[in-house]
Amino acid sequence: MRRARILLVALSLAGIAAGVQAHEVRPGYLSVRQIEAESFDVLWKVPAKGNLRLSLHARLPDHCSEMAPRSNYFGGGASSQRWTVTCPGGLTGGTITIDGLSGTLTDVLVRLERTDGTTQVARLSPAEVSFVVQAAPSATQVAGTYLGLGFEHILLGIDHLLFVLALLILVEGRRRLVGTVTAFTVAHSLTLGAATLGFVNVPQTPVEAIIALSIVFVASEIVRARQGKPGLTQRRPWIVAFTFGLLHGFGFAGALTEIGLPAQAVPLALLFFNVGVESGQLAFIAAVGVLIVAARRLTLPQPTWAWRVPAYGIGAVAAFWTIERVVGFWA
Repeated sequence: MRRARILLVALSLAGIAAGVQAHEVRPGYLSVRQIEAESFDVLWKVPAKGNLRLSLHARLPDHCSEMAPRSNYFGGGASSQRWTVTCPGGLTGGTITIDGLSGTLTDVLVRLERTDGTTQVARLSPAEVSFVVQAAPSATQVAGTYLGLGFEHILLGIDHLLFVLALLILVEGRRRLVGTVTAFTVAHSLTLGAATLGFVNVPQTPVEAIIALSIVFVASEIVRARQGKPGLTQRRPWIVAFTFGLLHGFGFAGALTEIGLPAQAVPLALLFFNVGVESGQLAFIAAVGVLIVAARRLTLPQPTWAWRVPAYGIGAVAAFWTIERVVGFWA
C-alpha cells in the first residue's frame, strides 16, 4: 500500500494542475431560438478572462442575415453576444460552423430550439467544427449526444473527481468501496433527475461552494484516519457518500439545465446524460485502480510524510475553491 501512495500523490498533483487549468477548457455555448418561421434569436458565449476571450466565432448558414447590431457584454467568465437573424426558408439543411475551434482545446455546445418544441443539441470539437441542422433529431442522435455530454462533464468536473479520489484513498476493502461508490451514484442520480425535471429548485452558486466544502471534509477525514482517529467517513462511508452525493447531483443538474433538454425526448436525454456521467466516473475509478496495481509493483522508497501529500493537496485545492465560490456568491 505504501508504494501505491506514490500514485495517489501523482494523481492529486495532477488534479491540482487540472483544476488550475480548468477554466481554460470550458466549453463555448451557442443557443439559437426560433421566434418566427424565419427569425431566430442567437446567444453566443465564449470562455473569457477579464476582457480577453478565446478567438471563436459562430457562423450561421450563408443565407442568414443579421437584423440589428449585436449586443456585447462580459461577465461570469464569458464573453456574450446576442443578436437576431432572419433566415429565408429556415435553418433546416443549413450548416452551423464555429470558426477558430480547430485551433483550441475546448468544445462548443450548440442548442437549436424551434417553436414546435423540437430541439437539436450538438457538441462540436476541434475535430468536428460544424454540423448540419436537421428537421428533427432521431432518438439515436439524442442518446449519443447526451451520453457524450455526460461523460465529458464528469471528466472535466475536477471537483467531483477529487471527491471520488478522496473516497478511494480513505475507504478500504472492495465491498465497502463498491457500497460507497454505489451510494454516491444513487444519490446524485436522484437529485440530478429531480432538479432537471423541476421538482426541486436549488440556487447553483451556494451548491458549488458546499460541493467544494465536502471535498475539504473528506480530505480532513483522511488525515484523521491516518492519525488513528477514524471519523464518520471511515466508519460509515456510504452515509457520507450518499449525503454529499445529493449535493453533487445538484451540481450536475446545473450543467444540464444550462445545456437544456429536448422537449420531444426529455426522459431519453436525461437517462443518457446520467449514463454518461456514471460511465465517466467508472472509467476514472478503473483508471485509478489499474494505476494503483501498477504502483504496488514499484520498489521506490517513500518518506514517512508521503501520505500527507494527497490529503493536504486535495484539501488545499478544495479550500481554495470554497473561498473563491463563497466570495463569488457574496460579490
